[in-house]
Amino acid sequence: MFLFFAADSRFTQQELPACKPILTPGWVITTFICVGILFIPIGLACLFASEHVVEIVDRYDYDCVPSHYRNDSILFIQDSKTNKTCTRSLTVTKQMKSPVFIYYQLDNFYQNHRRYVKSRSDKQLRSKSHEGDTVSCKPEAVTANGAPIVPCGLIAWSLFNDTYSFSVKNKGLDVSKKDIAWKSDQDHKFGSDVYPKNFQNGSLIGGAKLNSSIPLSEQLDLMVWMRTAALPNFRKLYGKIEVDLHPDDVITVIIENNYNTYGFGGKKKLVLSTTSWIGGKNSFLGRAYITVGGLCLFLAVTFILVYVIKPRPLGDPSYLSWNRNPATRGN
Repeated sequence: MFLFFAADSRFTQQELPACKPILTPGWVITTFICVGILFIPIGLACLFASEHVVEIVDRYDYDCVPSHYRNDSILFIQDSKTNKTCTRSLTVTKQMKSPVFIYYQLDNFYQNHRRYVKSRSDKQLRSKSHEGDTVSCKPEAVTANGAPIVPCGLIAWSLFNDTYSFSVKNKGLDVSKKDIAWKSDQDHKFGSDVYPKNFQNGSLIGGAKLNSSIPLSEQLDLMVWMRTAALPNFRKLYGKIEVDLHPDDVITVIIENNYNTYGFGGKKKLVLSTTSWIGGKNSFLGRAYITVGGLCLFLAVTFILVYVIKPRPLGDPSYLSWNRNPATRGN
């Protein structure tokens, strides 16, 4: 069905009723003041909440390489016979109320690369009936015998495989994996009838292996990893410690340093963090609100001075085209 409009209709002449505010100095100054008064308290509240987040960051990729391998870290990480276990000690500086979130942070890892992001099959992840849908997964699509790899693609193949265990005063701390992945991923994107198959069976192992007896809908670490990061430096949730950590507690961390970031100059960090009502530690949001609010107040004061010192007469709004009588516009 097609709609035709006359050449002189109100629609074609753009004369339909519309909101056409007149930005007088009073309206502009008032708007800037209101935005400034609103944004600055919000920014201060965000900064206050961020400052109360307790965070411990420990870079371990360099120190967890034995001194005689420091000049050839790649050989160390690729050799299956070397001992990858590393022990680190972290000191709690302030009270950390549960849950304490555990993140692993990777730097200089470009998960946003176009070919990397496309190397996956959402249909295969969702349903067993699409097990053979591996066209978009190259080069990790099928085995040498042509059997499909489940889950296929470079994203799953490069799954992070460092592991952490924690203890305080020789008492182990349980790491909970509950709710670390999005509920929508568990319910809709990863099928309960899809099991790992032919995964990491090639000559070149990319990362962690998966238990073939557990469906993808329960592989929480995989779900977290499959949500690719937009920036080259990112954190992903590893688990949660559901007990309080007290000041001066010394946390002993046993790390299995398996993941190869040495080949591309990457960095690995372990992060323990509490949260606030705005999430983790993030001063950018508060500073952004304060900056915008301050800029608006500065512009408001500037416009007030200009308006008082060197005022200009306002035009008569009745002469605006949309306020004039259509019959007299041609005169």
